[in-house]
Amino acid sequence: MTPPDSSASRWSDLDRPPLDAPALRRALLRPGGLWTSLEVVANTGSTNTDLAAARGEEGAVLIAEEQSAGRGRLDRSWTAPARSGLFFSVRLTPGPAVPAERWGWLPLLAGVATATALSRTAGVDTALKWPNDLLVHIGGEERKAGGILAELSGDSAIVGIGLNVSLRAGELPVPTAGSLALAGARTLDRDILLRSVLRSLAEWYQQWRAVGGDPAACRLQEAYAAGCATLGRRVRAELPGGDELTGEAVALDGDGRLVLATDEGARRPVGAGDIVHLRPAAEPPGQSASPEPSGE
Repeated sequence: MTPPDSSASRWSDLDRPPLDAPALRRALLRPGGLWTSLEVVANTGSTNTDLAAARGEEGAVLIAEEQSAGRGRLDRSWTAPARSGLFFSVRLTPGPAVPAERWGWLPLLAGVATATALSRTAGVDTALKWPNDLLVHIGGEERKAGGILAELSGDSAIVGIGLNVSLRAGELPVPTAGSLALAGARTLDRDILLRSVLRSLAEWYQQWRAVGGDPAACRLQEAYAAGCATLGRRVRAELPGGDELTGEAVALDGDGRLVLATDEGARRPVGAGDIVHLRPAAEPPGQSASPEPSGE
């Protein structure tokens, strides 16, 4: 029997079943493991905001089937149909084992962990656009399928991950967006994908914390550089106040900053907190253009 409010029913889209919270808890909450609690809510404004307000212990996971006020970096909006993706936040408390100046690696670590999990579980080659985007290939083009937002909350960091899973072409918010479905993922089962991402995140985080957040010692810096679509391309960093910095992205330094080789021959590092936008840049006259990452 169909309930009277079938349009709002949790089963109104049979291609998008709800997450199985009890099964996720059984699979992920282990004695001595990183994840300590897991809650799934039908709808919320922002899982980052809610988890920060809860002030729980490290390892708390909050997942929303739908976000009405999801946010990306610089408060850019992130919206998608209910149960069409993974929208979740986790609480991490690296200190005192990790110096505060290395906490900036957390969104990059989350990117590596997510890309690793998606490659392993969904068979999707996911590239990283510095500093916080996840890119997939659709029809020969790079499209943004996910994003990461890390925010400080007291002695913790709240790391939010949004990932488009089953969005169809007509549901994309902008032409440069994508989803795992459109990228040909071998599974769109969100329970399987979420378990894989959280296990990968726990593995990378615990390795990083065990070496005091040293990105070289745990090979995080190497892994991010290997999967970063931004490196080797010309970009324009738009800075606060209207200034710009243009050059080829040539490296990722030990602080997680993108190093640009400028046309004047200098090497300039830029941090995620230093830029408003990172855009493709045209090649200097006389040089051929290389493909640029899209998705912002």
